[in-house]
Amino acid sequence: MSEGEAKERDYQIGSASFRARPLEPALYIVATPIGNLGDMTIRGIETLAAADIIACEDTRVSRVLLDRYGISRRPYAYHEHNADMAGPKLIAALLAGKSVALISDAGTPLVSDPGGRLVPEAKAAGVRVVPIPGASSVLAALTASGLFKDAFYFAGFLSSKQGQRRAKLEQLKSLDATLVFFESPNRAATTLADMVEVFGPERQASLCRELTKTYETIVTLPLRELAAEFDGEDRIRGEVVLVIASPPEDEHVPRTDDDIDTLLRALSLEMSPAKAAGEASRMTGRPKGELYQRLLAMK
Repeated sequence: MSEGEAKERDYQIGSASFRARPLEPALYIVATPIGNLGDMTIRGIETLAAADIIACEDTRVSRVLLDRYGISRRPYAYHEHNADMAGPKLIAALLAGKSVALISDAGTPLVSDPGGRLVPEAKAAGVRVVPIPGASSVLAALTASGLFKDAFYFAGFLSSKQGQRRAKLEQLKSLDATLVFFESPNRAATTLADMVEVFGPERQASLCRELTKTYETIVTLPLRELAAEFDGEDRIRGEVVLVIASPPEDEHVPRTDDDIDTLLRALSLEMSPAKAAGEASRMTGRPKGELYQRLLAMK
């Protein structure tokens, strides 16, 4: 490696300069900060400095992060709109012995992120995949909300269509776990209103916005009060994480026939009758065959 090539692998932390150690050929899934650039891990910085190729969601956003740590390498765009062309090129580079670091605009690639196609393709091609963990808005919101107990379920983004959104909430309302959702700021108010209707007004919930940034906000209240606090979409700015407490013990399992029917209807909107009956059976303990016949009779 020439001196010029070696310098391309330099990075900075504060006023100190370092040279990254060589990387083995592999696909490195590198978590990036969710707002505060100071949250980047040292291992993540060195991985980006050492990688032969940095594949990113938006080169303009990633350039800000790379400049913060003195990484001069030019990032390569890989996103949902060019994945059909860019993906095979990245796989070819990996098979040729190159190291590729995959990053998203914020957080961990593949988690509610367009980079999700690359890892299965790499593994199918026999390429080693290495996770480089870091900042997580899911875990930040979960821990700061005060609502986590024994288990949590990450549901990602809900549908923008109210019917499908409510159906998903109905499917999850009796799950014995803290629920975590991503939501856009312009839909957060309407989603909270739906949650009041489906989960009930007294269930504890937390709205977390602008996590790790200057105007970070974490508000935990009963759902009815939380929805009232943020009623009106103009009140909410920045990316939002919603955390919902697990239901009271006596609400974990649907018990009445009406509860069962509501669950079956919600599940049948997203899956076949047989799969809906199987999922309802798992959630309620009732026989799958009985629930399948009940669903057919409802239809």
